[in-house]
Amino acid sequence: MTTKNAAITAVGGYVPEHVLTNADLEQMVDTSDEWILSRTGIKERRILKPASLGTSFMAIKAAQNLLKKKNLDPIEIDLVIVATTTPDMPVSSTAAYVATEIGADNAFAYDLQGACSGFLFGMSAASAHILSGRYKKVLLIGADTMSSVIDYTDRTTCVIFGDGAGAVLFEPNEEGLGLQDEVLRVDGSGRTFLKIEAGGSMLPASKETVAENKHFLHQEGRQVFKFAVSNMSAAIEQVLKRNDLSKDEIDFVIAHQANKRILDAISNHLDLKPDQMLINIERYGNTTAATLPLLLWDYEDQLKKNQKLLFTAFGGGFTWGASYLTWAYNT
Repeated sequence: MTTKNAAITAVGGYVPEHVLTNADLEQMVDTSDEWILSRTGIKERRILKPASLGTSFMAIKAAQNLLKKKNLDPIEIDLVIVATTTPDMPVSSTAAYVATEIGADNAFAYDLQGACSGFLFGMSAASAHILSGRYKKVLLIGADTMSSVIDYTDRTTCVIFGDGAGAVLFEPNEEGLGLQDEVLRVDGSGRTFLKIEAGGSMLPASKETVAENKHFLHQEGRQVFKFAVSNMSAAIEQVLKRNDLSKDEIDFVIAHQANKRILDAISNHLDLKPDQMLINIERYGNTTAATLPLLLWDYEDQLKKNQKLLFTAFGGGFTWGASYLTWAYNT
């Protein structure tokens, strides 16, 4: 009996040209290269300039990179999903604009907001659309312009976040490869620990909210760290147990690049080998929904058909989870 799965068949990515180094931040806020590295593992991050280009600019670039590498006519794409916390504008769909701009004229499109777990949740959505039998090519993009919501006088957040976009193509696979299982969770009681207070329906934009800097990202680092490590580790362990997998059978862990300390804590908790967890946080920082696809983009040449990958992420909301996927192609 043939098993049909939804598999990743192509990867693309884009990061802005402008580099914001730790040395640059030393001139902007009370911090140091040593302080940033020791607490986050980040050396530099990319910043979109001008900011008015918007998240769609990076999403389009990542999609175009994928289309070129895959030699794919965008007219063949059935659906475009853009996972983002920083859409171009309220109400108007960023994904719809991206689909139009890349020439995916036969596709419908929508935005997905799962904070740093957006791409992970998007993998589930893309797979479900493929398995419905009605869609053959689903383009999933994770893209965020975090610099647009960061207060560069707040050293607790401005040293962490960067801008970027990554894209993957999901297609049906009849070899049993692709997305195998997932554990996705939320806990709404955590939304006060990682949030942008103003700009939504609870606290619409006003002169007062702007003057009080309530449109910038705020997080309580200790609470987020504790929840992230425990919940991401638990989700991974649940996926391993459900699929009768040992940690040594996993080729790579594709984890959200939030903080090197979080990555190290998860690795130590699961007793992973040093080369099992892929890391690029030192070059990009936390790009929110873009971290997972940017890891695939950076390490694509190391990924081989039939390899077992574990994805995991944690984000505002709280949102988190883990997914098990077998890689479907050789570069």
